[in-house]
Amino acid sequence: MQFDEAGLREALGALGRLLERRGQHFDVVVVGGSALLLSGFVTRPTIDVDVVAIATSAGLVKASPLPEPLVHAVEDIAAQLDLPATWLNAGPADLMDWGLPEGFAERLRRRSFGGLVVALAERFDLICFKLYAFADQGPTSRHYDDLRALEPSSGELEEAAVWCRTRDPSEGFVGLLAAALRLLEAE
Repeated sequence: MQFDEAGLREALGALGRLLERRGQHFDVVVVGGSALLLSGFVTRPTIDVDVVAIATSAGLVKASPLPEPLVHAVEDIAAQLDLPATWLNAGPADLMDWGLPEGFAERLRRRSFGGLVVALAERFDLICFKLYAFADQGPTSRHYDDLRALEPSSGELEEAAVWCRTRDPSEGFVGLLAAALRLLEAE
């Protein structure tokens, strides 16, 4: 199953309505393809909703593990809409361990779906994450196309590269990052 923008909004809306009926509310922070799609940066379909954090009154907390009531609601919507049980997941939650780009929380853009608020990573933050993934997975990955769709300037790429190097300062990764930047600059 892949989501286009309409399908993604339908699933998130159904989840938000279900949470609301259950008297529950969650504020999730979303990155990846679904954030790109909901923000209008890409039109390519995505297979899931990547949740990096849960927003609380105390700030952002790592999404892994997702709160149990949210997991149950996600599974119920999966059954209702014939989706995989993990259509909304905390796959990228480890980004919280490494540290998010400075100012990340202040730049989030929120969309309300009843009992679900989806906070979307902003364009610069998506550039950081996509550059990291592109350097790691190479030019045949979807991350390369996503990064190109974000149309980063040279300055944004330089800033994103600084963030990437703080996540993985190993000589091997720095070499991959340099190669990725050369490829992007050549275009």
